[in-house]
Amino acid sequence: MFNHLPTTIEEFDGWTWEQMAPFYAELQQRPLTSETVYQWLADWSQITQLRQEMGARRRVATTQDTHNEAAEATMNQYLDEIFPQAQIAENQLEKRLLESGLEPDGLEIPLRNMRADAELFTVENLPLITEQMKRGQLYNRIIGSQSVTWEGEELTLTQLATKLEDPDRNLRERGWRLSAERRLQDRQALNELWAELLPQRHQIAQNAGFSDFRAYTWQQKKRFDYTPDDAAIFHQAIADVVVPAASRVYERYRQKLGVETLRPWDVRADAYLYALPALKPFSNSEELIQTSATIFRQVDPILGDYFDIMHRENLLDMPNRKGKAPGAYCTNYPASERPFIFMNSTGTGSDIRTLFHEAGHAFHNFERNKLPYLPQKGSPMEFNEVASMAMELLTVPYITKNSEGFFTQEDADSWFVTHLEKIILFWPYMAVVDAFQHWAYLNIDEAIITENADAKWHVLWQTYLPQIDFSGFEDVLVTGWHRKQHIFRAPFYYIEYGLAQLGALQIWRNAMQNQAKAVEDYRLALAQGGTQTLPDLYQTANAQFAYDHNMVGQMIDLLETEIAKRI
Repeated sequence: MFNHLPTTIEEFDGWTWEQMAPFYAELQQRPLTSETVYQWLADWSQITQLRQEMGARRRVATTQDTHNEAAEATMNQYLDEIFPQAQIAENQLEKRLLESGLEPDGLEIPLRNMRADAELFTVENLPLITEQMKRGQLYNRIIGSQSVTWEGEELTLTQLATKLEDPDRNLRERGWRLSAERRLQDRQALNELWAELLPQRHQIAQNAGFSDFRAYTWQQKKRFDYTPDDAAIFHQAIADVVVPAASRVYERYRQKLGVETLRPWDVRADAYLYALPALKPFSNSEELIQTSATIFRQVDPILGDYFDIMHRENLLDMPNRKGKAPGAYCTNYPASERPFIFMNSTGTGSDIRTLFHEAGHAFHNFERNKLPYLPQKGSPMEFNEVASMAMELLTVPYITKNSEGFFTQEDADSWFVTHLEKIILFWPYMAVVDAFQHWAYLNIDEAIITENADAKWHVLWQTYLPQIDFSGFEDVLVTGWHRKQHIFRAPFYYIEYGLAQLGALQIWRNAMQNQAKAVEDYRLALAQGGTQTLPDLYQTANAQFAYDHNMVGQMIDLLETEIAKRI
């Protein structure tokens, strides 16, 4: 039967659930023994990868143009007619494999994950999960529609932010006020969206037998190797070790600007520093791609080949434009064994960092797509972000013009110091985002009242990021949670970045001793996909999965030492 299944996404893309269902039914009926299980897994992987790629491509289309009604309708058709039925069918196949008692080689960890999924699955949640995805599209549409008129030109807020990387403080203030006013226009719409999302998520948890959404999410995200209490330990290490280091970064920046206090227009919306004067290391997206390709080839020729494939096959959507969803991401097209990178480039140095990050995800997908069965390819997010963040650092030896990179040595030092400072400044911001969600989902009746959510964000901000003076702009400060898309679209997905940064820094520390060996270990870890535990993946990359005061302190010492060499 599977001989009649399309082999390319182009042939499969128009399929309905009625065309897919017989293949899942055949897998449900086929004898499952130690002799047949590997072909059964291969066939299951084939149909599911086609179905997943269909969904991924449709989701990408909705982010490339949030005003494209046809793309949204096609995505909604997938969410309404295909996704729920596929979830039921795939859950039945997971259940069948688990009940068989078979443990095929290389599937020990995937089987553990399947057991967790089986415990979570309930048909009652399928329409709620579908609705959550649609609400995520609405968030993208709200944010993607935010634009202003600046000096006679209509700009997205992402484009305006680029204009504000200017030494003229009055210009930055004027632009910041304009941006803040536009964001506040959507305050009610985002509050209403939050009031819809929160009870839905609580209901999802209760339907699956959990008392709260945090407990549900911990299992849904397969967080077997750390607990909510461990997250609190990490938060405390950030408060005790990183916040003082961040204060040192902000104080240097304040002195550089020559101002009495740092105001919100002196920093980015996420509390990172402006690179002043702003670096303009490339003139267009094609130059960004070509120069990055040269750098990747020097990191590792195979990684360079991967990036060339993406460029050649139009798997890179770089420039910002009106109507495009915010942010950047890398998604996987599993049937085609290709990743896709989406970002909002505006010609700044930060775009280079973003592309290096997303390319790390892409390289991870290339490596784990080589594994034979789909269940082996799903690695933990806490390691997925190691793949991306380590690439931000492994590229550094090749970013200067004498290596055909972007920068003079002076500009490279400036750019890299900004990057290292950004790592320090990220952890406190991460703690705010993560702690806010711990509070919200344990206190749902309180958190659904948006005045309480504003107040909680304010308290957390003052705890972890007290260095920015928002006097007179309290409404902008307390609604900062509106601007963090993960809170709306990917709940509880943020601590992964903070944990992974600790792993990435350890890989970079290794690279400073032996770059080739560090890259070799990095690629070996990527190739494991989801066949190892989280601590074992870190160990394969020659790093330790740890997040206590000792590890955080080691990494702050490393960062401050390397910054001191370059300033």
